[in-house]
Amino acid sequence: MLTQDDVAAMLRQASLRVTKPRLAVVAAVDRLPHADTESVIAAVREELPGVSHQAVYDSLHTLSALGILRTIKPAGSVARYETRTGDNHHHVVCRSCGAVADVDCAVGETLCLTPSDTHGFRVDEAEVVYWGLCPQCAAATDDADAHA
Repeated sequence: MLTQDDVAAMLRQASLRVTKPRLAVVAAVDRLPHADTESVIAAVREELPGVSHQAVYDSLHTLSALGILRTIKPAGSVARYETRTGDNHHHVVCRSCGAVADVDCAVGETLCLTPSDTHGFRVDEAEVVYWGLCPQCAAATDDADAHA
């Protein structure tokens, strides 16, 4: 968990003013990894009831652009946010309920992360999203299949 002092230092290092909405947004994302925008707004409003949607949207955009937050956008899903930045971890997403979890980068031989042709791009990162069913949705599916 990030402390308010940690967040304030990150904001100052990025040449941003330390504001209550920015502190609250980072704290909410840190508490709720992979939260969508509406969940972040709701969490921020628990601390700052009068904060506007726009202030939260602006904070999410600015903090993501500066690398303080990371935005992930699984196919067919809304944008989600996390404070785990600076590494090349991946995600696993439930096809049923949309739950998201971190997956550390594979170590050793990772052929799928080396492109067969870069088309002249200077590749510095690969993003992998694993899809499947979370334990709860898999159990519910197994139960439904057993009773069918």
